[in-house]
Order: sequence, then structure tokens, then C-alpha cells
Amino acid sequence: MNIFDTRPDPSYGTGAIVNVAKVDPMPKAGEKRNTLEITAQGPHLVVTLNGAKTADAQDSKLPNGPFALQYGAGVVKWRKVQIKQM
Repeated sequence: MNIFDTRPDPSYGTGAIVNVAKVDPMPKAGEKRNTLEITAQGPHLVVTLNGAKTADAQDSKLPNGPFALQYGAGVVKWRKVQIKQM
């Protein structure tokens, strides 16, 4: 799930899954606290940002993981990261 409000290609901006699921319109998440939920059940991926679904897609490239928290630029602070098995 991407968090990048000023991405040059906004179709894969905040709330999107880059190269898998575009977001339109792109929610603005910068400079405020946000709640993200990413559900991955095999190839089915659902992203929710502040209670609103932003992406729902099928991607079978890595149905069993791995997952990572990635940093690109700017300041990113993670709080209360939880992993729950379904």
C-alpha cells in the first residue's frame, strides 16, 4: 500500500497498491495521523485508509508474503503495527 501524496503519477498515490490497484480520487494523508488496514488473503488484497476502502485487487505474484514497511523519503512514523492471522 502506498503512502505518497506527492507522487508524480497520482494514480498510484496514497491508498493504491503500486502496479496492482490504482486509486481515484487519491486521499490526502500527509501531515496527519492515519489508520491503515491491509488485508491479504492469498492473492486477494484490500486496503482501507481511515475507514474508507481505497483498493481491492487480486495479485498472485506473492500470495504467501513477504511483507515489509518501506521508507522512501520524508518522515514516516509507525505506531501500533499489528499482524493478525485470519
